[in-house]
Amino acid sequence: MTETTTFTPAGDPEGTEQPTAAIVPFPLKKKTDPDPAAPGEGVVKPGEWEAELPDTDDPEADGLNEGAPVDPPREVYPPSVAEWMEAKDKARMPVLPDWVKLPDQRTAVRKWAVRHYSAVAGYHAVRLPLVYTPKICVYSPRGAWRWSTAIGRWVFDAEGKTLRLASVANEDAAEYLKLSRQRNDRVRLRGIVAAIAGFVGLAAALTLYVMAPSWLLMLAMAALTTTLGVAGAPADRPLIDMAKVTFRKRKLSSDIVIRAHDASGLTTKDQTIAFPRPIGRDGDGWRVVVDLPYGKTFEDAMKAHARLASGMDIAPTQLFLDKDETSGRRVSYWIADRDPLAVPSGKSPLLGATRVDFWKPFPWGVDERGNPVMGTMLWLSLLVGAVPRQGKTFSARTIALAAALDPYVRLYVFDGKASPDWRKFALVAHRIGFGIVPKNGFDPVQHLLTSLRELKADVEDRYHRLSELPLHVCPEGKLTPEISRDKKLNMPLTLFVVDEVQEYLTHPEHGKEILSLMVYLARVAPAVGVSVMTATQKPDDKACPSELRDQHQARFALRVGAYQVSDTILGAGSYSEGLDASKLLKSHKGVGLLKGMSDDSGIVRTYLADGRDADRILTRAAALREAEGTLSGDAVGEVPAAETSATILDDVAAVLGKGEAKVWSETVVDRLADLRPDVYGPWAELEAKPKAEALTAALKPHGIGTVQISRRIDGEQVNKRGIKRDDIATAITERNQKRDAG
Repeated sequence: MTETTTFTPAGDPEGTEQPTAAIVPFPLKKKTDPDPAAPGEGVVKPGEWEAELPDTDDPEADGLNEGAPVDPPREVYPPSVAEWMEAKDKARMPVLPDWVKLPDQRTAVRKWAVRHYSAVAGYHAVRLPLVYTPKICVYSPRGAWRWSTAIGRWVFDAEGKTLRLASVANEDAAEYLKLSRQRNDRVRLRGIVAAIAGFVGLAAALTLYVMAPSWLLMLAMAALTTTLGVAGAPADRPLIDMAKVTFRKRKLSSDIVIRAHDASGLTTKDQTIAFPRPIGRDGDGWRVVVDLPYGKTFEDAMKAHARLASGMDIAPTQLFLDKDETSGRRVSYWIADRDPLAVPSGKSPLLGATRVDFWKPFPWGVDERGNPVMGTMLWLSLLVGAVPRQGKTFSARTIALAAALDPYVRLYVFDGKASPDWRKFALVAHRIGFGIVPKNGFDPVQHLLTSLRELKADVEDRYHRLSELPLHVCPEGKLTPEISRDKKLNMPLTLFVVDEVQEYLTHPEHGKEILSLMVYLARVAPAVGVSVMTATQKPDDKACPSELRDQHQARFALRVGAYQVSDTILGAGSYSEGLDASKLLKSHKGVGLLKGMSDDSGIVRTYLADGRDADRILTRAAALREAEGTLSGDAVGEVPAAETSATILDDVAAVLGKGEAKVWSETVVDRLADLRPDVYGPWAELEAKPKAEALTAALKPHGIGTVQISRRIDGEQVNKRGIKRDDIATAITERNQKRDAG
C-alpha cells in the first residue's frame, strides 16, 4: 500500500509549497510490530533487518536466479571457417626446419659442423699420444686385475656368500644346505664355462700371435690394452677428456617452480600458484606459465626475479619473464638451459647481402631464444645508450651499414669521439665529420652545424613539396618508395647518425643550436623520411638533455650501471615493465633491451660486423652507389654551400642600406640571395616564415636575436620579425677583436 504524505522542503518553513512524495515501505522478512499470536515477540533482535530476497527453495521463486547479472553477456559467436583455418595454419609446424630449406642456413650449418667436429677431432688427436696413451698404460694393469677378480667372483658365486653366512648365523640348517647345493651346482657349471672360454681364448691368442700379420697383432693388442685401461680408470678421472663444455641442464618440474615461488615470498601456505598449461620445452629451454596468488602482479614477480632464479637453482640471466595481457597475475617464464646472452649472435648477414631495401626490415640481431630480430628506421628516431665498451657503436653501425647497402639512402655520419669505427663511411656518406677539434682548416663542429641547417631546410621543403604533389604521384601526402627513388624529386630516405652525441651537445659555442636543431629533426623529420639515430655513453640531462631524448620513439639500452640510467634511456616506467639494462653482465657485449621499434619490447643480441667486415660492406656499398649514380656530398668532394656562419655577418652588413636601423629578416634573405645566389638562393626559395627562421638560426651562434618590427604598408600596420643594424655591428666588432687577440 502506498502512503502519501506532505513534505516541507528546506527553506519553506511555512509550508506554502505543498509537494507530495510517495513513500514505499521496504519489505522485511520479519515484522517490527509485535504479533499478537506470538507472545513474547515484538522486540527487534540483531539480524532481523534483512531485505527480503527471493528464496530459491520457495516453489513460488521458480525461474529466479540469485545474483544474476542485470545485463546478460553478449552472445559469443563461434569462429568462422576462415578464422579456424588461419589458426590451424599458424599452429602447424613446418615439415622441414629452416636450416634444411634455406641455402644460406644450410651453408652456415655445414660450416659449423665442419668447424666443430674438426676442432673435436684435433683436440683428441693432439692428446692421443701425449695424454691418452700414458693413461692407458697406467690404468690397464688395474683393469686386468678388476676383470680377473670379477670373473673369479662370478665363477665361485661370491654374490651368494652373504646369504649363506646369514643362514649360519641364524642356525638354519635346512636353508644353509639348500644354498650350499645351489652354490655347488653354480660353481660346477660356471667352472666348466670358464675353462672352455679360457682354452678357446688361449688358442685364439696363440693363433693370432703365430699367423696374424704384425699390424693386426698390434691392433689387437691396442684394443685389449685400451679396454683394460678403460676398465681400470678411476671413476672421478675419466680416460678421455671433454673437448667441449657440457652445460648444466635438468628437467624442470612443477615442484621446482613451486619451491621457487615459496622461496621468493610470492606464495603463502594458504595461497599457492596454479598452472594454467603444462610445463613444456620451448627451444633451448622451458616455458612455464603460472597464475600468481590473488593480489600478486607481474611487477611483484619482476621484483623477485633474482630470488625466483635462485629458487630454480639457475643464474638470473637464464630466467626471462613475459607479461600476459589476459590477467594481471598471470606470468610466463622462459627458463634457458644456459645463459643465452653470453652466446654470440654471429656475423651479420649483411656480409652476404648484395643490397638492402631500407623500406623493409633488415636483419639486426637475434633474441634470447635465437629468433631473428628485424630492425627498421622508417618514421622513427632511435636512441642508443650504454656504458663504454659494451658494443654501443657496433650496434648502431650495423643499422648504418644496412642503410649504406641501399643506394637510395642518403647518409649523414658524425662521430664525436673521432674513433676509427666510422672512418670508412667516408666512401658513401653525403656528410661526415669526426671529433670536435678543428684540424687542417676543417672544423667538424661547424660542418655538423652546417649539415643540420641543410637538413632542416630540406625537411621543411619536403613538407611543402609532398603536399603539392599530384594525387596520382603522392596519394596520401606521404613519402613512398617510388618518390624516394626519383632523383628528380630529390627526397631520398635519409639517415642522420651521431655517435657520442654528448660531445657536440656540450660544445661551449654551438652546443645550444645543435641541440635545438637535433630536437627539431628528431621530432619532425621522420615523417618525411629523415630518420635520426643518436648514440651516447652519457644519457644524463646535462650531457644529453631530456628534451632530445624524449623525441626518440625507439630506444636501445645496452649494459648500464643502474636501473635509473636504464629508465633514462628506455623511458620512465620501463623498469616496472621488466626492462632493466643494469642486469646485463659485462660479458653480454652487443646485447641490449629494445623498446619502441615495434609493438614488442625485448632483448636483442645484435649481429657483429667488425672493422674488417664494415670495410667489405662499405666498399661494396660505394660500388653499388656509383653504379646507381647516387654518390653525393662529401663522398664525391661536393662541399656544402659556403655559409654561413663564417661570412654571414659580413654579408648581412653588406646588404643593409644606409640609415636602416631595423630590417625584416625575409627582406635581408632576399637581398642575400641577390648578393650570393649560390649560397643563399635556397633560403630565398622558402616560404616567408622558414626564410626568416633560416636567417635567425644562422645568426644565433653570434648572439644576434630578432625583434618585432612594425611597418605601415598600404595604410595597414604589418608586424614581422627582423634584425637591428647595431646588433650586427656589435657582433662584427667582437669577432674582429677576438681575431686580433688570437
